[in-house]
Amino acid sequence: MRKTFALALLGLFAAPLWAADCSTTIEGNDAMQFNQKSIEVPKTCKQFTVTLKHTGKLPKASMGHNWVLGHSADEAGIIADGMKAGADQNYVKADDTRVIAHTKLVGGGESDTVTVPVAKLKAGETYAYFCTFPGHAALMKGTLALGK
Repeated sequence: MRKTFALALLGLFAAPLWAADCSTTIEGNDAMQFNQKSIEVPKTCKQFTVTLKHTGKLPKASMGHNWVLGHSADEAGIIADGMKAGADQNYVKADDTRVIAHTKLVGGGESDTVTVPVAKLKAGETYAYFCTFPGHAALMKGTLALGK
């Protein structure tokens, strides 16, 4: 009986070690920086959740951040069209098919979460994530790839 109980407990505690982590938290600050420069999505995930936390104190009108994911080649176009869309649209053009996923614009102390459908990602391709608040993408960007 003790052996069975011990094995059952071991199974409870060992299971999370094998489970893929299908989420991450990215922090943006008042110095226009993300705390992560790259993300690798485990291929076993069906969806991947990204939480953006603004760790600064400034309001979104002056230092807002979002997290936008697209193909690296589309980055400049997504940013340009996002600027035209304006703050009311979170600096993301409505129904932009180049945008795979994005959070809303957040200010100091706020956060938002978005779910990325992993089926939209292809192995071997590198994707870019960035903040589309005007001028921020120069510093606030990184890469996302599907794990092998």
